[in-house]
Amino acid sequence: MTWVSVIALYFVVWWTVLFAMLPFGVRTQDEDNDVTLGTVASAPRGPHMLKVVVRTTIAAFLVCGVFYGLTRGLGYSFDDLPQIVPNFD
Repeated sequence: MTWVSVIALYFVVWWTVLFAMLPFGVRTQDEDNDVTLGTVASAPRGPHMLKVVVRTTIAAFLVCGVFYGLTRGLGYSFDDLPQIVPNFD
């Protein structure tokens, strides 16, 4: 893999993990008993994006590290995966 493909893979993994991590740790205004006038009670309390970005970066780094360890360290590839789709020859 070239450095460009490694960066592209990390970029895709990071964005995927970001959308998976967004709902974790969100508290609604109703849970905090602090509903702002003119908003819905189920709206998020406040943006905690720095925490989400840090968690996403760490999780994406771990996912890419596991992928790197499996491919480079143990020598696995897509050919080593069991065949899930039947062969229609």
